[in-house]
Amino acid sequence: MENPPKNARAYHRQIDDALGNGFLRRTLDKFAVEYRASRDLAFAEIDGDALIRRIAEVKDRCARDFESLYARFKAEAEKRGVVVHRAATAAEAREIVARIAAENGVRRIVKSKSMTAEEIGLNAHLERAGYEVQETDLGEWIVQLRKEGPSHMVLPAIHLSRGQVADEFEKATGEPQDHEDVQKLVKVARRELRPKFLAADMGVSGANFCIAETGALAIVTNEGNGCLVNTLPGVHVALAGIDKLVPTIEDVLSALRVLPRNATGQRITSYVTFIDGAGPSKKSPTGRKIMHVVFLDNGRSAIAKDPLFAQLFRCVRCGACANVCPVFRMVGGRRMGHVYVGAIGLVLTWLFHDRQVAKTLCQNCIGCGSCKQVCSGGIDLPELVREIRARFAREEGKPLVNGIASLALRNRSVFHALLKFARFSQRPVAGKDGFVRHLPEFLLGRQGFRSIPALAPQSFREWWASRTGLPAVPMDAAPRLRVALFAGCAGDFVLPHQLRAGVKVLEACGVEVVFPMEQTCCGLPLSQLGEKASAEAVARQNVRAFAAVECDAVVTLCASCASHLKHWYAKLPDPEAKAFAAKTWDFSSFVHDRLDLARHAFSPSTERTAYHASCHLCRALGGADKARALLRAASAYVPAREEETCCGFGGSYSVKFPEISAELLKRKLDGVVETGASRVALDCPGCAMQIAGGADKRGAPIKVVHVAEVLAESF
Repeated sequence: MENPPKNARAYHRQIDDALGNGFLRRTLDKFAVEYRASRDLAFAEIDGDALIRRIAEVKDRCARDFESLYARFKAEAEKRGVVVHRAATAAEAREIVARIAAENGVRRIVKSKSMTAEEIGLNAHLERAGYEVQETDLGEWIVQLRKEGPSHMVLPAIHLSRGQVADEFEKATGEPQDHEDVQKLVKVARRELRPKFLAADMGVSGANFCIAETGALAIVTNEGNGCLVNTLPGVHVALAGIDKLVPTIEDVLSALRVLPRNATGQRITSYVTFIDGAGPSKKSPTGRKIMHVVFLDNGRSAIAKDPLFAQLFRCVRCGACANVCPVFRMVGGRRMGHVYVGAIGLVLTWLFHDRQVAKTLCQNCIGCGSCKQVCSGGIDLPELVREIRARFAREEGKPLVNGIASLALRNRSVFHALLKFARFSQRPVAGKDGFVRHLPEFLLGRQGFRSIPALAPQSFREWWASRTGLPAVPMDAAPRLRVALFAGCAGDFVLPHQLRAGVKVLEACGVEVVFPMEQTCCGLPLSQLGEKASAEAVARQNVRAFAAVECDAVVTLCASCASHLKHWYAKLPDPEAKAFAAKTWDFSSFVHDRLDLARHAFSPSTERTAYHASCHLCRALGGADKARALLRAASAYVPAREEETCCGFGGSYSVKFPEISAELLKRKLDGVVETGASRVALDCPGCAMQIAGGADKRGAPIKVVHVAEVLAESF
């Protein structure tokens, strides 16, 4: 990314520019949809989860054993005529490559695509030293002509139209070009680049894998230019991070079953080149190729000792985290990373490059979990982004919003008192239908893309306290299960009718429901802000509150809360928190898996019902198909386009990045409207507020309901 943003204002200007680029938006939309379909098809024939677990296990072992793997690789490679170097920093790596060029009288250098070379800024350094440096990957050559960096690790020029490419080729060749025929443009590139290969004195490549047992390199490409770079010049320099070291060729073969499927949706890549030592070369005075391998550390050894960030070395640079990211889809890689892009880029910018830039970029993660779901190594990228935010908060002091949120949420009484005060204060501007529509424009700012949900006149906890103590639906036998209900902030104070519907369904199925009144926010907003200590304090309050009641399960109607309670609480050191997490369920999964709806009076509705699968339900909890099954049983369910794509809420994300949130919401509403359904069901109050607010602003006659409400009306 050129001119990376040093502050939020500059970053928002860049985002506005990207959102206004119609070609970029159409291209990334088309790619996102086609990539998903291709990837699903490619993975359908293998056990992808097992392979990803294997890659994670191997790479984790490698991260603990870099030194011995390096020593073994060096010994084996040197037996085969290769000179092996170790560079502690980016500057040292650049100098090593430049020195090799000088020692061998090099003038012209050809390069195949290498993200490690991008990481250290190799091209600019060599050009300043007087060398002619030519990129030979088609996409890399195009962005080199434009003096830009790649916008994607696998598809570096995805942000450009064929017309823009033709314009660059006209400048490079001095000849008019066909602005529509892609094949002709490819032939122009082949014609221009082929003489460069033949005239080159040195080739520079990356390496996808460095095999310790043989000292061999494995290089994965789709164009064949890598083979020409590695074979035609008399000197070959391979540049690789030390994280590319693996023990055996079997480890490479396992990874190769995942890498192309994840990168481009291919079963196998076009070229896999294994280089086992310095081969013959007529351009070398010795008759053997002059071959060097430069291993880059650049902080990797220190990262390997970090118990959380060491998982980064599972990355095989497939780019899938960008391919499925809803934010990348809106703004592209040139606004979603620095050198490395996508979710991995947000983290690597902090580790390898400019921390001030990373401080701005890491806010632009909506936390949907799509990247984690498809990662070739199972890296928990959303957690790493949250940890970066937490470290910034510790090292540089808390932003004002963090301090306010921590003070409010750590004290349940204060938090609930503030909500009650807000409920009273909203009366002059709140409509009877539950929306605030009459705020002055200066207060709304860029939030005007949706109507603002009002706090409910009566919270769920107030309704619960007013009950007589009898279940809403009389039970004809002793309760089958005892369930403690976790409300969540939005359910409790904004959408309590959803919780009341959930209680009705549970009690109709013979479940005894209890509600611990001392419960508070789950802590997810604090975790997203990087306020780990406050999030842990809130978690312990909830664990104590639920420990006071005997229950078989903890059930919540908020999928976001369920994910946080189940997964984040399980990582706390307290045994009580782990036990609490183990018995936490989201509503749809609990009803589907634990309750037998068939034995109850059940009258399905004929109302056409679309579905939005909230991010935490479909990715963190795996419950979207269960919710769909319930909707099929209780209504006239109609599938919507991209049901599992984020709606753009993301808690505070929609406040920090309203321009992106608005676009994601628009696409979600378009998909629902296309179905002709009169309502859309979901499992998350946050999504409900976002979609209902957007539908109201648009004037779309769509009701937004919880899956529990669809079931409740059918009893």
